[in-house]
Amino acid sequence: MFSVNAIAATSATEPLARTTIERREVGPRDVLIEIRYAGICHSDIHTVRGEWGEVAYPLTVGHEIVGEVTEVGAEVTKHAVGDRVGVGCMVNSCRECDNCRAGQEQYCLDGATGTYAAVDRDGTITQGGYSTHVVVDQDFVLRVPESIPYEAAAPLLCAGITTYSPLAHWNAGPGKKVAVVGMGGLGHMAVKIAVAMGADVTVLSQTLGKKDDGLAFGASDYYATGDPATFEALRNSFDLIINTVSVPIDMAAYLGLLRLDGTLVSVGAPPEPLAVPVFSLFNNRRSFAGSSIGGIGETQEMLDFCAERGIVPQVELIGADEVNDAYERVLKSDVRYRFVIDVATLRR
Repeated sequence: MFSVNAIAATSATEPLARTTIERREVGPRDVLIEIRYAGICHSDIHTVRGEWGEVAYPLTVGHEIVGEVTEVGAEVTKHAVGDRVGVGCMVNSCRECDNCRAGQEQYCLDGATGTYAAVDRDGTITQGGYSTHVVVDQDFVLRVPESIPYEAAAPLLCAGITTYSPLAHWNAGPGKKVAVVGMGGLGHMAVKIAVAMGADVTVLSQTLGKKDDGLAFGASDYYATGDPATFEALRNSFDLIINTVSVPIDMAAYLGLLRLDGTLVSVGAPPEPLAVPVFSLFNNRRSFAGSSIGGIGETQEMLDFCAERGIVPQVELIGADEVNDAYERVLKSDVRYRFVIDVATLRR
């Protein structure tokens, strides 16, 4: 084991603080990554505040990680020292179940190993990317194309794949009408990716405060969900709705926006259960679904897709000592659109 600088939560209520954490020595199939940038995801906040279940503190979160390979194990063939790489929301899986064999490691039937707050193969609790280094099995390390700006690449490893995967699975593309609920870290990526896929995209946001941004990202329409008239005007309009918000929504109202055989997919995860009136599904043979991240293959596909089309998240770069302020601003929706930690500031 060796120690690295990190930022950790010590409880559900205390501010995050600088500390050191232990990383395992590089094994035969491992890659040591010197982290350059780490994105802040709303999931980080839910986790450290205990909103998704019990947490073993102290905990370092962060599952949007990009950096440079500085050491590889003797059996590593996929990556080399000096490579520009990334790590997303998982760092291992069983590799043997039907889902893993199908390239859907995120749905591992034995449970994929999360980048943080999960039990690792050595029995320790995984620690995330708010740190200077991480050691990861080569199979869960992604290649980050050179054309993606380094500081903007990190959010693609969660926000990018979390929205790309359902858009690809439900065939967003030419001739499809897609609505994106929320214009935050996930939402703005959903808009950019759906537009690049060729879909006709509408943003549904609480207010019109980010309308200019949404239209600049390629959306054809932008509506305020705070206005009841929106739900009447858009009834039976969409083939696919991607719900990116982490708060409860009026499911009957949103399901009513789907046309025949339309699907509402939730990728945001509020702590509270969502109430789904079944009669809202009967009409128009509508579906309600959830989607996690993508598998490793699909995540690499997403990175290459974004590189080819010039799609990058809008980021605000912060220093290590600004993380607690950033959390409060995320909760107030006061960021356009993803905070990214400059990990160089954690080395000082």
